[in-house]
Parts: sequence; C-alpha cells; structure tokens
Amino acid sequence: MKKNENVKNVYELAQERLAVLFKEFDNIYVSFSGGKDSGVLLNLCIDYIRRNNLKIKLGVFFMDYEVQYDHTIAFINRILENNKDILEVYRICVPFKVRTCTSMYQHYWRPWDEALRDIWVREMPEGVMKAEDFTFFHDNMWDYEFQLRFAAWLHEKKKAVRTACLVGIRTQESYNRWRTIYGGLKQQLYHNYQWSSKIANDVYNLYPIYDWKTTDIWTANGKFGWDYNRLYDLYYYAGVSLERQRVASPFIGEAIESLHLYKVIEPDTWGRMIGRVNGVNFSAIYGGTHAMGYGSVKLPEGHTWKSFMEFLLSTLPEETRRGYLSKLHTSIKFWRTKGGCLSDETIAKLESMNIPITVRNKSNYKTTKRPVMMEYLDDIDIAEFREIPTYKRMCLCILRNDYACKYMGFAVSKEEKKMKDYILQQYKKIWT
Repeated sequence: MKKNENVKNVYELAQERLAVLFKEFDNIYVSFSGGKDSGVLLNLCIDYIRRNNLKIKLGVFFMDYEVQYDHTIAFINRILENNKDILEVYRICVPFKVRTCTSMYQHYWRPWDEALRDIWVREMPEGVMKAEDFTFFHDNMWDYEFQLRFAAWLHEKKKAVRTACLVGIRTQESYNRWRTIYGGLKQQLYHNYQWSSKIANDVYNLYPIYDWKTTDIWTANGKFGWDYNRLYDLYYYAGVSLERQRVASPFIGEAIESLHLYKVIEPDTWGRMIGRVNGVNFSAIYGGTHAMGYGSVKLPEGHTWKSFMEFLLSTLPEETRRGYLSKLHTSIKFWRTKGGCLSDETIAKLESMNIPITVRNKSNYKTTKRPVMMEYLDDIDIAEFREIPTYKRMCLCILRNDYACKYMGFAVSKEEKKMKDYILQQYKKIWT
C-alpha cells in the first residue's frame, strides 16, 4: 500500500467510503465470515468507529455453517468478544439449504439440521439466532436467499431510514465478483457509487474494499496489528498460495481442492465431517485431480468431448442429468441469440481459426468487449478457453459436481429464474 504523491492508496479510498456510509446510513452491518476479506472490513469499521468516537452499534451478520475450522470459530469468537461494546451480533444457526459439490446424489445439505443432531460436527453455540427467530424462513430456503431476506428483515426491525450491508468482496478474487461490481445497472447504485448495489427499497449492499489486492489485505493486518484468522498461517505452512487461501463452506466447488487440508490441520473435525455430508472423503482424495475435472483432463479414446459429455450424463441420477441438460440448453440458446462478450483479441483469434461467429458492436453490459454469437465447439486451444462455449467445459462441470455450472458462467436455469422471481415477489410484498 505504498503511497503515491498524486494517487490515493486503497486504505485512504476505503476511509472515504466509510465516511460516506457512516454519515448517510443509520443502520449498518458487516457480513462477516471469518475470512481474510470480511475480517479486514470488520476491523476497518471497528477502527473507524473508535477513532471518530461514534456513538453507534455496528451490526455483525455471521452465518454459522456448523462445519468450519476451529481456528475460524476461534477468530470469530475473539473479535466479537473483544469489541462487544460497539457490536450488535446476529449469529445465525439456521438449517437452510447449502449447495454441495461432493456428490452427484446430494445437491445440498443443511447445517444444524435437528433431524441429524447426533452427527453435528460441533455443538451449537449459545445465544445464537435460530429458525424460529425469523418468520420469513421456510424449509425450502437456500442460504443466499436467507441473506437477502435478512437484510429486509433487519431494516424493518430497526425501523431504519437507510440500511447498508457491508460485504468484503474484491474484484481480484474472481470474474463473478468483478461482475458484481461492474455488471449492475446504474439505477441500482447508491448515488452513482460503483461500489454499491440496491437490493431493496433503501437497502444496499456496499463493497468498501472492492479494489484491494490480496497483498493489501495482509499489509493492513501487519501495519495496524489487526487480529486475523490464524488458519491462514497454517495454509501458508502447508504451501497454499496467498491467492488460493480461502475460508468458505467446505463443500462448495471453490473449496473442493483444499478439502483434504482438513485431514492435516484439524483431524478431529475431519473425522466428524466424513459422516456428515455424502461424498466428502472421495472429494478430499480426488478433489485436486483430473478424476474430478482438475488439472489436465484427457479425453477417453474413441470419444469427442460431446460424446464424452453424453456418456457422463448417462451415468447420473435422473434429476441431476435434467439439471445439467437444462443449463446446457439455456447456454446454447444464449450463445445463438444474444452472444457472450469477448475482447477484440479473442475475436481475432476465433476469426484466424476460421470459426464461424457473428460479432455485434454494442453490449448492454458495462464493458468494452463485444457480443459474439456462435455455436458450441467440441474444444478449443486458446488461453481464453473458459470464455468460449465448448462441450469440454460442460464435461468439467459434470466431473466437478458443479450443478450450478459456475465454471461455465452459465445463465440461470428456468428453476433458478423461478426461484429468483419468487424472491423478488416477496420483496414487493414487503415494501408495498
């Protein structure tokens, strides 16, 4: 975070954003996971409140997923206890549905499921908020829907004029996070701040550290002596690179590669995990290998990627197969009628390879890239492989048990669109 004479560093920019937030929002809470990014964001807010002697309580929203490292829980307990004079904590232990990529037979699991209490990975902490504390909760609710509904619930409970949910995401982490910041509509921003997104009337998600790099996170922790999750020290000792050190629900696609580390870092936790969710042990053994679509995946002899995809689909349970086919059909239609946004450099590569494409000059998204319509390919050997629609990418999704097809960047299925429309309809009922 070295300072340039004419350019503000990311810490100074974050301070300016916090000044706006604490001046213009009467209800503010941090979405806290115990990870490095949300930890730094929470520390930034705590420091800001103390330095400016603000007479307010900062909300902390923590979704406790039951299966987490003891180091993560220890860090969360420390920071909440050490700052309890200025924090209002919402620790959530609710059996919502959470996606899992450890098995083709189990698409989701439920933390704190009372029916499985005898195999919980750990005991439920005291003083938490449970399902009965939220009238909006229902058994078919996913964790991400709960987050949205919680924001509206808290806004109403506080009788707030304006509510801010602070989220510690950074565009460096992934394309999806970049799209969260830059892919929204202008009318959804708060006063044209790029680092904002409206989620309901007078309720916003704000991203004060969206432009920070991983090195900025650790520089801040060291410079200001902030407490952090000691799990990251163990990741470092285990040889995990800075960019791949993440704290997340262990069964989602992004975490499968590092699932095996539980066996080394916390063997007792691991022993309880393998009986909690279907396919955990298999995923830990093969999660970073070509058996689950990682590394160099070779095409079986006698197959094209399309025929291999069809073979893989034939091995799946009916419901799972239908889900993948729905994603595939949606994606094929999208690339035929709307097109994906590609850079001029990528377009030139496709043209030089004589691949039939139709290029339009204008996009509805905030990007300099241009929409390109094309048919699905079997495979393509270019650096931008992940941007091009191929049957090989679909095979990788299936091998990874990636039901949401995040690796593909697929458009939502009809079922997911129906779910999204349902959530939006609920918001209309709340605000009218």
